[in-house]
Formats: sequence, C-alpha cells, structure tokens
Amino acid sequence: MPLEQILIVAKTYPTPSTKYDETVCTAGLRKNGSWIRIYPIPFRKLEYEKQYKKFQWIEADVSRNQKDFRPESYKLRKHDDIRILAEIPTDKDGTWQKRREILCKDVYYNKAELLRDAYSAAKPTSLAVFKPDSITALKCVPAKEHDWNKNTIASIKARAQQVDLFMGASNPFEVVKKVPFEFSYEFLDNEGAKSTLQIIDWEIGALYWNCLKSSSGNERTACEKVRLKYWDDFVQKKDTYLILGTTLEFHSKKAPNPFVIIGVFPPRHELQLKMKLL
Repeated sequence: MPLEQILIVAKTYPTPSTKYDETVCTAGLRKNGSWIRIYPIPFRKLEYEKQYKKFQWIEADVSRNQKDFRPESYKLRKHDDIRILAEIPTDKDGTWQKRREILCKDVYYNKAELLRDAYSAAKPTSLAVFKPDSITALKCVPAKEHDWNKNTIASIKARAQQVDLFMGASNPFEVVKKVPFEFSYEFLDNEGAKSTLQIIDWEIGALYWNCLKSSSGNERTACEKVRLKYWDDFVQKKDTYLILGTTLEFHSKKAPNPFVIIGVFPPRHELQLKMKLL
C-alpha cells in the first residue's frame, strides 16, 4: 500500500493508555479531500522532528483499524513512521484562505443532516466540519473526575518500573495532567436546533495550563482567560468553524449525538476584510 499524504487539522488532548502510556487521536484530510483518523499515536513519545503540527502535511504508512467500525479510522503500521513534508502557513490578513479552501470544501450547517450521515448504514460519517448559525455560549464546568483513572496510572507506573529494572535506567516520561474543567460550546444550526458539545482538542487543554500558570494557580482566573480566547476572540470576532468527530463508544451505541469538538478553526471574516479594503 502506498504511503498516505495527510494534512493534519486536529489533535485531541492526550489521554493515558495502559499499552502506550499516553495517546492522542489525530484527524486529517487526504489529497483527494477525504477524511482520515489516525489512532492511537503516542505523540509526546515521538522524536521531536516527527511531532507534527496542525496544517502540516505528513507522509505516513497507515492501515485500516480493524477494531473500529468507523470507515475513517486508520492506524500507523509503525508508531514512529511519520515524515513531515510542508506546512500551509497563516496569511497576514487573518482569513487563512489557503487553509479554508481545503478544510471547508464540504461543510455541514444542519444537525439533522449530520446525524443522518453519522448513522448511515452504507458509510457512517464520523469526522466533519460544522458551521454553526450562531454560537450561544461557552461553558466551563468542573470535570466529573479531577484525575485520571487510578488503575490506568498505576499500570503505567508499574510498566515503567519494569522497564527501569530491565534497562537499568529511569523512565522520565510522565503522563500529561488531566484538565480539571470541561469546556463546551452551545450552538444553533441553520434551523435553530441546539447542540452542546465538549471541546477536547489539545489546544484548549494547553491554553488552560498556560493560563493557570500566568494566574498564579487561580483556576477561576484561568478559566476566564480561556474564555477570552474561545469566546471573546473566536466567537465574537472570528468566522468560526468546528471540526467534529465521534467517539467510538457513543457512535457504536447510537447515542442521540455522538460528536465532540476535536478542533476549532477561527479565520477572520472575509466580509470584514473586503469592507476594510473598500
């Protein structure tokens, strides 16, 4: 099978794994515009030159993930078999035109249509770009669990100790901290149907920890700083699109809405730019 060239458009926040220590789920687009999900990837354990960013083209040897019924789901044949090719840069006017042309070729505006395609018997859709008619709220609530599953973390530490004994050296890798809050967008589609979906992309998790640090550990202040970016900037000032993905658990159970927000794409309004140039 030939190597796939994939434009990375979303990465989820890392989660612990008893097999890989820690994994992320990555979503991207092939050259022909079709979606692909690559999971699992022990991203933070990859060599630095293989740690890809959003809107970078990569080349990888992938195969269908037979444990996942979603047709977009693939896995790397080797977990470090990745080559970074090039990046689609941002542009000075903030419209991100080149990125928009690729990412926003096929956009959903209607919740019912998205769910119909998600549960299509022929080819269920599990990755999509959605353009809300309006985003009505950014919610921040304490996470149901403040820390990762204790049994999973204990298993990871036990395996690290076994490696230490066998190799005669310490394993410096530590699983990323769990974000103690859940951030969600509440939004309406083009017919007024409401959705509330959690944002699980890596960027919002990293932003929270940076904001906590700059707020001297004050969690409330950190959440307000996250709001400045994801509400005051993305919602109030930008032409925001949502990159959605289903979770395997809820998609397989045919949940009322199996999607979560795995990425936020906030280019500047093209209309605003045109008016400024007139």
